[in-house]
Amino acid sequence: MTRAVVRCAWSLIGAATLTACAGFGGFSLDSSERTTIVVAVVSNPQMNDAVALSHYFQEANPDIDVQFVSLPENEARAKITASVATGGGEFDVVMISNYETAMWAENGWLVNLQPYADATDNYDTGDFIEPVRESLSVDGDMYSVPFYGESSFLVYRTDLFDEAGLEMPEQPTWEDVREFAATIDAEYDDVDGICLRGLAGWGENLAPLNTVIHTFGGRWFDKDWNAQLTSPEVSRAVEFYVDLLRDHGQAGAATSGYADCGTRYAQGRAGMWYDATAMVNIVENPTDSNVVGDNGYAPAPVMETESAGWLYAWSLGIPASSEHPEEAWRFIAWMTDKEYPHLVGAELGWDQVPPGSRTSTYAIPEYAEVAEAYAEPTLRAMERADQDLTIAAPVPYDGIQFLAIPEFQDLGTRVAQQVSAAVADQISVGEALEQAQRFAETVGESYQSEEEGR
Repeated sequence: MTRAVVRCAWSLIGAATLTACAGFGGFSLDSSERTTIVVAVVSNPQMNDAVALSHYFQEANPDIDVQFVSLPENEARAKITASVATGGGEFDVVMISNYETAMWAENGWLVNLQPYADATDNYDTGDFIEPVRESLSVDGDMYSVPFYGESSFLVYRTDLFDEAGLEMPEQPTWEDVREFAATIDAEYDDVDGICLRGLAGWGENLAPLNTVIHTFGGRWFDKDWNAQLTSPEVSRAVEFYVDLLRDHGQAGAATSGYADCGTRYAQGRAGMWYDATAMVNIVENPTDSNVVGDNGYAPAPVMETESAGWLYAWSLGIPASSEHPEEAWRFIAWMTDKEYPHLVGAELGWDQVPPGSRTSTYAIPEYAEVAEAYAEPTLRAMERADQDLTIAAPVPYDGIQFLAIPEFQDLGTRVAQQVSAAVADQISVGEALEQAQRFAETVGESYQSEEEGR
């Protein structure tokens, strides 16, 4: 199909699917007849693709103008949270996750999307991958819908492993990973043993680090909300992570996050990278990646647990303060519908399709072909992202790479800053965790007071 034919076809599909206003096909509305919606997204590659393709939605919906606010992850979280929590009304669509969705829904900050989804032909919320759908639902109703979902796994350079005589186990441990990183460091002057996030942020360095803490037997709080960040298990886990980064990780690791690791690995400058399964859109992109076809995928490394992968979903919701929920839903439905992967595949390439959201995506022949190496590892990781398999000790909170409590945005950010300072060798890990413990004790005491007052 030529690009022009694809564009025309997708505009027509959009018109039919999204019940666009009459007049599509040359008819234009003046500004007084159009509604402007503001969409806040995180500037990750998949979201940037959606922004680039959004003209298809606007062609099919001439009564809606879409304005995007696209920000780096840490900035987007802070801005979206502040707006939604205060009912600011700046945004009609917000990109959030399974961390925020249930809490914000219970606070009345989000529109219940289930009635909209049920009324939209062929939208089919049952097609969403079950753990992701459940993580975005309250009492069976979805309050945000996934754009893409992810767990975490370890990508590694099969060509370097073969040359160095290394063999990745079916289930690697973190000790295995350290040995592999040391070997790669010694064998290749221009390749780091591993890339890991060191950039401060509860959604940056704490995402992979929390899985390390939990699989090492650590936890943030015990069942009685006593802070545990100076426990031997947590200390061992954080020491391991920081030492691995210092000894075999990338230069400038304290300011290196998901995007930087993606660039480094795709350029062939790292032998391994532990991070979100959504990395495949970077690693397997033939336009930007130098390592396509040289990648193996292993489960998240473990120590004391059966599994260690997280469960996360970048999703779209409508703040209760939006004055245009109908128009907002029409845009959300376009971006999360079963047909959107076909548009991405036709226009940008099948390697760019957002993963981990809909089961039907994995049945598309073109996608199945390009995703042969990572489709099964992705789905298996998501299925095993269960607290019973990933956390060794009893905890009072939900979450693997985050704590599903409102205080975690602030607490996690503060702790992440301490860890990043340790990665930069500005303070010791012990000093970082002593300060982190004090932050956590304040939060734990507030929960203890609540329980005593009941």
